[in-house]
Amino acid sequence: MGIKCPKCQTDNPDTQKFCGECATPLPSLKEIPVTKTLQTPIQELLGGTTFAGRYQIIQELGRGGMGVVYKAQDTKLKRTVALKFLPQELTHISEVKERFMREAQAAAALDHPNICTVYEFDEAEEKSFISMAYIEGQSLKKKIESGPLELDEALRIATQAAEGLQEAHKKGVVHRDIKSANIMVDERDQTKIMDFGLARVAGGTLVTKEGMTMGTIAYMSPEQARGEEVDHRTDIWSLGVILYEMFSGQLPFKGEHDQAVVYSILNERLKPITNLRSDIPMAIEQVVSNALEKSPNERYQRLEELIDDLRSISEGIVPEGVKAKLRKAKLLRRKKAILYASLAGFLILMTVIALSLFTGRAEAIDSIAVLPLDNLMNDPEQDYFVDGMTEALIAELSKIGALRVISRQSVMRYKGSEKPLPEIARELNVDAVVEGSVLRSGERVRVTAQLIGATPERHLWAETFDRDLGDVLALHSEVAQAIARKIEIAVTPQEQTHLASARPVNPEAYEAYLKGRHYWSLWPEGQDLAIEYFQEATEKDPKYAPAYAGLALCYAPLGHFQPPKEVFPKVRAAALRALELDETLAEAHTAIGVVKLWFDWDWEGAERAWRRALELNPNSVEALALSSDHLIWTRGQFEEGLAQARRARDLDPLNRGVNHMLAYAYLRTRRYDEAIAQFRRMLELDPNFWAAWHHLAWIYTFKGMNAEALAEYKKLGEPLDISHLGFLYAKMGWRDDARRVADNLIRISTQEYVSPYFIAIVYAGLGDKDQAFAWLEKAYQDRSTLMAQLKVEAFFDPLRSDPRFQDLLRRMNFPE
Repeated sequence: MGIKCPKCQTDNPDTQKFCGECATPLPSLKEIPVTKTLQTPIQELLGGTTFAGRYQIIQELGRGGMGVVYKAQDTKLKRTVALKFLPQELTHISEVKERFMREAQAAAALDHPNICTVYEFDEAEEKSFISMAYIEGQSLKKKIESGPLELDEALRIATQAAEGLQEAHKKGVVHRDIKSANIMVDERDQTKIMDFGLARVAGGTLVTKEGMTMGTIAYMSPEQARGEEVDHRTDIWSLGVILYEMFSGQLPFKGEHDQAVVYSILNERLKPITNLRSDIPMAIEQVVSNALEKSPNERYQRLEELIDDLRSISEGIVPEGVKAKLRKAKLLRRKKAILYASLAGFLILMTVIALSLFTGRAEAIDSIAVLPLDNLMNDPEQDYFVDGMTEALIAELSKIGALRVISRQSVMRYKGSEKPLPEIARELNVDAVVEGSVLRSGERVRVTAQLIGATPERHLWAETFDRDLGDVLALHSEVAQAIARKIEIAVTPQEQTHLASARPVNPEAYEAYLKGRHYWSLWPEGQDLAIEYFQEATEKDPKYAPAYAGLALCYAPLGHFQPPKEVFPKVRAAALRALELDETLAEAHTAIGVVKLWFDWDWEGAERAWRRALELNPNSVEALALSSDHLIWTRGQFEEGLAQARRARDLDPLNRGVNHMLAYAYLRTRRYDEAIAQFRRMLELDPNFWAAWHHLAWIYTFKGMNAEALAEYKKLGEPLDISHLGFLYAKMGWRDDARRVADNLIRISTQEYVSPYFIAIVYAGLGDKDQAFAWLEKAYQDRSTLMAQLKVEAFFDPLRSDPRFQDLLRRMNFPE
């Protein structure tokens, strides 16, 4: 039996480890990644046509990752049905097909009024399909879009859905993809659970972006999000999410991106429903809380327990188990009240003593986090504007060198969070937080900000600032200066000048710029839109320097994937234009530093750029990253470079990219065990971050742990990884596979840009020095960005003693 390539769909012999067409690593038969096939287009069936000799197509009902659904008439049995056609790739391999059919048979055996009846699983006209009952009604998701449900209606729907799931669990069937979109309410108000048996095919644990939508991720249990084995309790969690959604009108765990949602599911505390809706009884809140316990062992263990509690509440009875938990919570609150009262007098006395004994600064605050400002416009379309206000305030405070200011990516994880401020401050390791709100009316902007000390929690300052949109930069400067005065932080004359030098802005250009910053924060998915909006900002105001700096920093990463000689002239031009307009712009100096480091190989110029950027913004994570790379790659100053990377991590502790930079710094300084530990910590932040798996594979290769390295590579499959896998093949003695990698990279490079540096890596692993140096020479002529790392590149250790290697370093002006 052959293996289909997950990238180009070419059939390969089952003995082959690597696709003969595009060089993508091939999975074993047991590891065929089903989720990679879910987006395959399905041929459209037109209304009026007949399928399989008996189903007359009426109309398409919808389509998604698991296939297309049609309304049809069964002309033999004279009934209306729903036909779901599955992507052919789901069942084209016999092992997958057999597993699918077993799941299908189990689902078809379910007979319950709250489960959509499945009539038939079959194949016809080379298509796999399911025939099921057609339900006239509305999905629960659609009902919730109109707002939270009435208590009685929500309890009725939840009880019926739980009863349907209970029947499935008795038969050993776990749904694994319970969500409001998979629950229908028919015209008789009967609840029906849809799509049994399909979730297993889509993947029993955490699946990839190709096979899972953001909505589905929001219903995942913590154990499912971690990729662990799941049982019936994962359905109980998902039903708890639906309960929360029905009662409150919103999901309990949210985020802008899938990794943010997963982080919220794994780490964030549930916001009580009673905070969102005052008429919710505490008994319901406790039931939802029980269903959404993060540990499966602390959750409802069986659906019978949940159903009993829901029925009791419907009848006006508070269940005994719920009563016990409510009594326990009440007792705990009472104990806290007594404890706080006992401590109050003592604290007052100690405060008086402390004030009498100590002098100096009123508030010992050296670090701060600006939490996401609240959007008072009640318009989600203005979120980009409010988030931009948050980032601008962070940028102003970051100009103060004596103050450590947490960067945007980390604080944005707390958007909408109900975590207590001391807990947030502890996670971010700061002394105080700024929170507030933004209200925009026409061309007027009002920002209300308050400063709260974290240990202990205390209100320090609050003020409202009101300006025209054109003076919004001055508004942020005023807020930053007011905070600096309150905490009595040292502000140098130069920093004071920078804070006071805010210029008027063109409102339209500023809005486009904020949209560019918003999409830039979604890199790489948002990169194209970020460039588009930054360009729009320069068109609205050709003298708006930050937009040019944004363009430069957006263009720069493209140099890894496109010919550098085409990309970096654009980076340089945008950065120089920004500096021409505003020499005090730290981002522009950072962009120039990137050009000097990655493209010009002007090591001294790169150093001047990052030093100037850090003078202007001591809290610039981008400048610290540039300095870390420069010190490690070119100067060999490993400890100094690691110190810069750690400092960047401290400024943005929850940013996966910054944590990756620190791990990569450990890798490049060959502190492999520390690198492994840091990459593992990264995967706790984001289990899906492919770069962590990629670089773990490198480390295992360098440590001679070939089996472990191969296991990490099997989790990947992107073209960028092929060269490093080829190096591993060579080290494992699979020389034919390694040469096939090199040949395929060369072939691909005739169609799209591939850095010759990657091809050189494979030949270095093979010990073919002549070919390795020939491709390194091509990389040198191309000005490949990767050549900046040549001096510390472990893949080229086999070449290091060759005079040609030293000649390359000399021609690139690397210092001795």
